[in-house]
Amino acid sequence: MGEAKRREKAVLTQALQAMAVDTPGGRIHVQWDHTASASPNAQLTFFAEFLATTGLYQSWVDNCPLSYSSPNAPGKRDVLGTWLLSILAGHKRYAHITGLRGDALSPQILGMEKIISEDALRRALARMSQEQSQSWLAPQLLGSVQAALSTPWILDIDTTIKPLYGKQDGAQVSYNPRKPGRPSHALHTYWVGNL
Repeated sequence: MGEAKRREKAVLTQALQAMAVDTPGGRIHVQWDHTASASPNAQLTFFAEFLATTGLYQSWVDNCPLSYSSPNAPGKRDVLGTWLLSILAGHKRYAHITGLRGDALSPQILGMEKIISEDALRRALARMSQEQSQSWLAPQLLGSVQAALSTPWILDIDTTIKPLYGKQDGAQVSYNPRKPGRPSHALHTYWVGNL
């Protein structure tokens, strides 16, 4: 067996081993299965590790002005976790939250007991006044970008025009220097330097 084959085998062995990831719900072991179908929440574990490491998620939950006195009410972590999962899934309506209810892994990753219903989330968010919401979320949003505001950094933008042929989704007639009048996609890539 040559050196290149040994290197390739070592990389494959390492890719198949489980990775330990610390999340708000505890330690999760992630292992890639290249034969399985894709999951829309595959990267949630790594994003949750970022939230746990930085303390952003715990601070967001702790500072929330939402409180219940009923023992049957959902927990604050369940309300905010459901809201976060819905936002990360790209939902634009409360009714879409029902699609999250069958997911058993995502609530565990965020340290939740369950995903609450759309009605419970709507009622919970309606309980907070506009002033309470602003005093809770404004420092959270500012805290997430504060370091970038005080550090000098460079944003490099690269735009690539991809000419399209036929009727492809998202194609628009716009600036296309090589094929004027043809539909194209304008792909934007952003690189941040010096952070």
